[in-house]
Amino acid sequence: MKTYQPSDIRNFAIVGHASAGKTMLSECMLACAGVINRLGSVVQGSTVSDYHDNERERKISIQTSMLHLEWLGRKFNILDCPGYLDFIAEALGALRVADLAVIVVDAKEGPGVGTMQVWEWATQFGIPKVFVINGLDRENADFERTLAQIREFAGDRVFPLSVPLDAGPNFQTVLDVPRSEVITYERGGLGKFKEAPATGARAEEVNRLHEKLMEYIAEADDSLTEKYLEQGRLTEEELRGGLHQAILQQTFIPAFATCAEHNVGVARLMDFIAKYGAAPTDRPKTRALDANDQPVEISLTDPEPVAYVFKTVSEPKFGEVSFFRVYSGKVAVGSELFNPRSRTTEKIGQLYLLNGATREPINEVVAGDMGATVKLKSTHTCDTLCSPKFICRLPGVQWPKPSIHAAIELKVKGEEDKLSQGLAALHAADPTFTYTVDAELRQTILSAQGELHLMVITDELKKRFRVEVDLVPPRIRFRETIKSKGEAKYRHKKQTGGAGQFAEVWMRIEPRPRDTGLEFTESLVGQNVDRVFVPSVEKGVQRAAMEGILAGYRVTDVKVDFYDGKMHPVDSKDIAFQIAGYEAFKEAFRSANPILLEPIQNVEIRVPEEYMGAVMGDLSSRRGKIVGMESLGRMQIIRAQVPAAEMYRYAVTLRSLTGGRGVHTEEFSHYEEMPAALAQKVIEESRRQREQQAAEK
Repeated sequence: MKTYQPSDIRNFAIVGHASAGKTMLSECMLACAGVINRLGSVVQGSTVSDYHDNERERKISIQTSMLHLEWLGRKFNILDCPGYLDFIAEALGALRVADLAVIVVDAKEGPGVGTMQVWEWATQFGIPKVFVINGLDRENADFERTLAQIREFAGDRVFPLSVPLDAGPNFQTVLDVPRSEVITYERGGLGKFKEAPATGARAEEVNRLHEKLMEYIAEADDSLTEKYLEQGRLTEEELRGGLHQAILQQTFIPAFATCAEHNVGVARLMDFIAKYGAAPTDRPKTRALDANDQPVEISLTDPEPVAYVFKTVSEPKFGEVSFFRVYSGKVAVGSELFNPRSRTTEKIGQLYLLNGATREPINEVVAGDMGATVKLKSTHTCDTLCSPKFICRLPGVQWPKPSIHAAIELKVKGEEDKLSQGLAALHAADPTFTYTVDAELRQTILSAQGELHLMVITDELKKRFRVEVDLVPPRIRFRETIKSKGEAKYRHKKQTGGAGQFAEVWMRIEPRPRDTGLEFTESLVGQNVDRVFVPSVEKGVQRAAMEGILAGYRVTDVKVDFYDGKMHPVDSKDIAFQIAGYEAFKEAFRSANPILLEPIQNVEIRVPEEYMGAVMGDLSSRRGKIVGMESLGRMQIIRAQVPAAEMYRYAVTLRSLTGGRGVHTEEFSHYEEMPAALAQKVIEESRRQREQQAAEK
């Protein structure tokens, strides 16, 4: 493919809620441009975008695919992003490098949680948006209703540039507002169409929409504002000339009517993107940090190369493939680029343009353009590659917090190293999941965006790293504390011939305020105990507190006072006072009305308003407390505090309750006393486990 000037490049991400038709929309664009000669099918697993085995098996997009084509002399770099909530964070990485967000909304189901999420991300990145109301061939598809629902969260400036004239199973005709034409598409899948002037009632409709469009366009340019006020209208030339600026400023947000299953309305959308869509030259400068972490600006015209890796994907044939965008200079085969994060130099051995699994070798990628390379040693998602002469770091993204957690157990013992290597490699490619080796819980905890995300990760561990694992519930970090004062006097005496052991510890304990931890003090007087043994007693107390006394969980929020005791001039030693401190603390703890504390999570839930009752009822059954609610368009945001013990697999339940349209986040808030009946079950379960472990030994 030829080299394009930055002004002729269109980098856009196709984003939205699951099942809105994003992959088929990108398929239609490839067909219109002649890249493919027939439309593939998501159901049959034959689309260009969904080429990974797990995508074809599950009939959904899991990873962002990079596509390219030429249209009206412009190069399109298309990022087809998943919409399923487990993988929607893929859209975040794509929007980070896109110049335009094409947000697809299902004409029957309307906006979903994913729609609003990508809208918010695109707004944060400051890039213009275009809505595509898709699936207008479906029964009960309603363009006007969907447009009204979009306006509830995106504002009244969402304005249709094409309107369906025969929505329903036979949909093929749209009213083109800028051209004042009726466009009739062939339903063969290649996007061919016929044009005719709008007449009669259709002409009246398009004239009405034209008047509103003129207002929006005039608002984006002072000179056009004056002409509009003077003349009462804009000429066709002025209208078209002002469209680009109006899109950039989002004085209005275009909406288009399409059916991606039959390639209806897509060609006109492509025309619009080619003529009026945002280009790299519309944001010629990018902020970064230099080698000293000082702000610096990078320009498209700067000679030194700076590129940002926004996606890493593992391919069976190629190994790791890195998707990147160039922000200055050019990246050529043979280039040696510096990675400021890993402080390593990467040599670019091969460069490609991608259409899904298809690789087209190229020699260079210029500023404003996108490409892919393979086999980078120490470079992962969100890394910057730059010239050693101009070291800088481009800002990455803040990935959404995981919403589901599970513990991993190896099916075959002895494969810990393989598991560790696999998890590290998968996390480097997909930062939206994390894992921790938790010493307290004695588990490896995997945290992901949803149940399907967990399944994909375990599948990858099996296929790529030959590691078989089971997912089990993660243990809960309960805590033990007391509600009243207690004390104990414990004597440790051991005589087995030769030197013996002797120590006596007198100890008082009392509750401390919540979340203040364990405090050890001594108030010894006289010479009953040498002060050299105070650290020994503290070690014993700390060991008992770490092991737990009621149910094997850490002790917290307790003040311990070692106030007296006895020693022997020969037999008293460090180990004796450690043991005495250990046992004295346990006795005092048991006498002080001990209780279990449970962790409480702050939970934020977004659901369509029609599911509020079901979600609130479910939260109540989980001992949740509602702390706030607010509306965001048709969506409701519920804030609650729920015990962590009640949140296992909540993401799965929430999606079941809301038809896949609910999403939540959670994070630790504080500890609260656990109800006695539930605490007793935890204590009994812990006792059974200890007895079982003892029997196995």
